[in-house]
Amino acid sequence: MSKNLKLFLGVALLFVATGFLMSWNQALFVLNFAMVSAIMALGVNIQWGYAGLFNTGVMGFAALGGLSVALVATPPVREAWSVGGGGILGGLLIGLATIALAVTLWKRMAKGRKRSLTMLVVLVGGFILFRWVFDPAVTAVEAINPSITGNLGGFGLPVLLAWPLGGLLAAGAAWAIGKTALGLRSDYLAIATLGIAEIIIAVMKNEDWLARGVKMMNMAQRPWPVPYEVNLQRNETFLSLANSMGFDPVTGSSIFVKLVYLVMILIVLALVIWLSERALNSPWGRMMRAIRDNEDAARAMGKDVTRRHLQVFILGSAVIGIAGAILTSMDGILNPGTYQPLRFTFLIWVMVIVGGSGNNWGAVLGAMLIGWLWLMVEALGPQVMSLVTAGLSEGPLKAHLVDSAQHMRLLTLGVILLLVLRFSPKGLLPEK
Repeated sequence: MSKNLKLFLGVALLFVATGFLMSWNQALFVLNFAMVSAIMALGVNIQWGYAGLFNTGVMGFAALGGLSVALVATPPVREAWSVGGGGILGGLLIGLATIALAVTLWKRMAKGRKRSLTMLVVLVGGFILFRWVFDPAVTAVEAINPSITGNLGGFGLPVLLAWPLGGLLAAGAAWAIGKTALGLRSDYLAIATLGIAEIIIAVMKNEDWLARGVKMMNMAQRPWPVPYEVNLQRNETFLSLANSMGFDPVTGSSIFVKLVYLVMILIVLALVIWLSERALNSPWGRMMRAIRDNEDAARAMGKDVTRRHLQVFILGSAVIGIAGAILTSMDGILNPGTYQPLRFTFLIWVMVIVGGSGNNWGAVLGAMLIGWLWLMVEALGPQVMSLVTAGLSEGPLKAHLVDSAQHMRLLTLGVILLLVLRFSPKGLLPEK
């Protein structure tokens, strides 16, 4: 049996053990989380493993994927559109036109004082006009039933359409970021992408008209790609099937929904892996690895390094955006406050490093292992700490240790990362 197969079987046993020792509902929840994380890890691996681009703005692209679910699947708020929809769209068009005009003038006018003054007039004038049209419309929209809506809503379309749209939104943002930041050195690129991701999250938090900001958008009314648990619990055929398998209606319906999601996620994951492997082993993939290993030599051979970096940056970000849309459609809630660098950037990076950067299957393995640890160590931490502190008398020290045990997952991930870097510096499944 090969090493790769042994490692995947070992990780699979963790999920099977979770099902037998805890519950299959919990095991499927963790498995779905790990699968979605594997898609994100593949996106990061495309950028770092193929081209050596250090992107620390993963959470921003994942958030754009989540935003696509709100824009596509939620029903439109017609009253909000009637009082301020036109003004918001008009303001956004004015802003885009101002930027386009400024870029055109910058390219066509000769360098000098005249160009600087013209740019100043265009930008300041465009900004004033933008705020004059945009602000009253936003105020009107956010005043429409703010406890429930206060936003424009979406298009009321099937949520599955949001998954490719999430990739398109992330790809568009990656193009804009790449045109300005890909010329930077790798460490500056990391700082720039992290800062831009924070800007994306800040916009989502503060622009209530877009997706309710920090008030959270509950997308329970969206057209699900899977049946509602409540509807399954009223279906006589399903109730008899769940009863024959020994599940109560609530547990059985939850497991069924998670299984349907698992199948859909597996289809997306398999498609991304297949395309990634095809790209990696193509002449394009060999060119990208050559650029990664020696940019100067690649330039000397006539390769447009900046353009190729932009290509791979857009592709990887699109994959992350798709994963972000899948995750939000599973959760049913869009909360910009949950997009944190620890969860949506550095955890994904740990998955890629542990699995093996440059190897697509290594990224999947790392996501499965670290995804399981991230959720299960938090759940098992208090139990383990209770056993460790069993000999201590009841008091503030024991209570503090047990209460703080949930943070053991950070310690666990750090230890796992150090062990892998010490004994397998290129990851569990190194790049060939």
